[in-house]
Amino acid sequence: MVRRKTLLGAGGQGLMSKRRNCLGSAGRWVSAALCVAFVASACAGSTTAESEATPPTAAPDTAAATTTAAATTAAPTTTTEAFTPAIEAPPPIPIRDEPGWELVWHDEFDGDEIDLSNWTYDIGGWGWGNGEAQYYTSRPRNARVSNGLLMIEAHQEKYENSYYTSARMLTQGLREFSYGRMEARIKVPAGAGLWPAFWMLGSDFIHRAEDEAHRWPFVGEIDIMEYVGREPDLILGTVHGPGYAGALGLSKWFRQDYPIADEFHTYAIEWDYDGIRWFYDDQMYYDLPRTGVGNREWVFDGDFFLILNLAVGGLFPGPIALDLEFPVQMYVDYVRVYQQASGA
Repeated sequence: MVRRKTLLGAGGQGLMSKRRNCLGSAGRWVSAALCVAFVASACAGSTTAESEATPPTAAPDTAAATTTAAATTAAPTTTTEAFTPAIEAPPPIPIRDEPGWELVWHDEFDGDEIDLSNWTYDIGGWGWGNGEAQYYTSRPRNARVSNGLLMIEAHQEKYENSYYTSARMLTQGLREFSYGRMEARIKVPAGAGLWPAFWMLGSDFIHRAEDEAHRWPFVGEIDIMEYVGREPDLILGTVHGPGYAGALGLSKWFRQDYPIADEFHTYAIEWDYDGIRWFYDDQMYYDLPRTGVGNREWVFDGDFFLILNLAVGGLFPGPIALDLEFPVQMYVDYVRVYQQASGA
C-alpha cells in the first residue's frame, strides 16, 4: 500500500503531494586522522600525520572522476524481482509556513515509482574520484519508491566491473536552483564503508569537460549532508571550489550524543548571496560567509542541481566491514526547495 502524505501549507491548505579508519600496512586499523592526513599529504608529497584529537575538516573530491565517466539517463528497467519492503514512514512534517519563504519545488515520493520529470541517474563503476566500490545503476533494485519513501539500496553482488551496486540520483537538467533553502528528511544506513550523501553541483558541470568552466571543482560543490557509516554520531557539511577542493574543502563536522542512523533527520542549507548556512534538525551548525573563501573565487551564485546517493567503500568512508550485512538502505521521506518570496 502506498502511503499518501497530506501536508499543510500556508492557511491550512492541503498540499499533496572523519573521523575515518583505514588499514595500515600490517593490516591493522589506524586512526581516522592519520588515514586522512596520509591521503591528503600524499597529494602534496608529504606523509606527515595530523593529530588524532581533531576530526578531519574536509572530504575528498566527490565529483572529480565524473569527468571521466559519462552519465546515462535511461529509465529504470522493469523487473519482477521481490524487493526489500520499505520501513514504516515517519509522521509527515508540514510544509514550512514562515514569512519570507515559499515552496518552489518538492518531491514527497508518494507515487508508485520515481518521477523521471524530477530525477535522472548517474551510471557506472569507475570509482567516482574516491576509489568507491559500487556500480551505480538505474534499476529498481537499487532505487525505487515504496510506502511514501525513496529507497536507495546498495547490494553486494557481481555487476559489470564491480562487486557492489547502488544508485546516484540527480536533478541535473530537470530541477536546478540558485539560492534558497534545500531540505531533505533522510534516514541513513550505518556500517563501516557506507557513505550516504545529499549534495549539489553547479549546473555547468559536464562529464569529460575539457574547459575549466564545466569541470569540477570550478563549477562548485555544496555538500548539504555527508555521513560516514563508521562514525555513527557525526555528520559533515562542506563546499568545494577552485583552490579549496578535496582535502582543502571548507567544512565542519557536527557531533551528536546518539547514533544518527537510528532515526530520520532533517538536513538543510539556507543559501543566499551572502553565504551558506547548514542545519541539522533545524539547528544551525555551520555558517560560511562568501568572504570565508579568502582571496579565492566564490562560485556559488549560479544554478545548482541536487544529488542523492549511497556510496560503498573508498578513500573517505574507508574499508567495507567484513560483517556488514547487505542490502543496506538510505531512505528519503522528501526533498523540498524554498526560495525567498517576492517582495521579501
